[in-house]
This record gives sequence, C-alpha cells and structure tokens, in this order.
Amino acid sequence: MKLFNHANRQRNADTRRVYARFEIAHTLVDFGAAVCFTIGSVLFFWKQYETPAIWFFTVGSVLFMAKPTLRLAREVKLYHMGKLDTLADRAQND
Repeated sequence: MKLFNHANRQRNADTRRVYARFEIAHTLVDFGAAVCFTIGSVLFFWKQYETPAIWFFTVGSVLFMAKPTLRLAREVKLYHMGKLDTLADRAQND
C-alpha cells in the first residue's frame, strides 16, 4: 500500500468518508486563503489600511501552507486505515 494511491480512498465506507471530510476541509481552507488575498489586495488601495492588508496576506499565506499539510495528513490517515484493515484480515485468518 502506497501513499497518494487513489485506491486507498475507495477501500470502504470509512475511507470514503475520511476522504470526503478532508476534501471539504481543503476546499474551505482554499476558499479562506483566496478571500484573505482578495481583501488584502483591495485594502492596499488605501495607505491607512496597509497594515491590515499585510495581515490578510499573512493569514492567506498560512492557509495556503495548510493545504498540502491537509493532503498529507489525509493520505497518512488513509494509509494507517489500510494497515488496520490488513491486520484485521490477518487476525480473522488465524
């Protein structure tokens, strides 16, 4: 079993549910990052809002950094779920 293998997310109802939840989280983080960058861009039109604009860009950058972290966490969780399935199968066969 490998990380980032499409078959890992389709193994059973639990893995499909985990995959769906992580995809929702990934989409929300992506949307949040886009909103932060848009607001930050608009705020840069006015000199007095430069500091909040910088903060929006910073938060947006952190959110963009969270995206690959979510993907890796999802894949590791699916990988471990597969290992548990393998161990359960072995235990039933013994």
